[in-house]
Amino acid sequence: MDKMIERKKMIVAMEYIARQINDEDVFFPWIMGGVPDGDIPYGCLDIDNENIDLDFYVEHDNDFKFILSCFLRRMYFAYKSGGLYCGGVVSSDLAEDRKKCE
Repeated sequence: MDKMIERKKMIVAMEYIARQINDEDVFFPWIMGGVPDGDIPYGCLDIDNENIDLDFYVEHDNDFKFILSCFLRRMYFAYKSGGLYCGGVVSSDLAEDRKKCE
């Protein structure tokens, strides 16, 4: 698969997941260092959507690397705070859940 297509898919996937962070203080740096509000409509996973320009995010290796790192940090802090919220369910770090994931 073309690396630019892979990167675009990653950007929209990270944006979607980041929007599920259950702690605004953890989420906020994403719109500063990841994808700003409004650049990708909420829930849009279509890399060919004519209303979004993903080229800016994927053209330069260092910019893409920065966004990947920003996302990873957001997930680290989300895990330590409020987890993720989606479809009426909040992730947890209960002992029995951890055991299933190991």
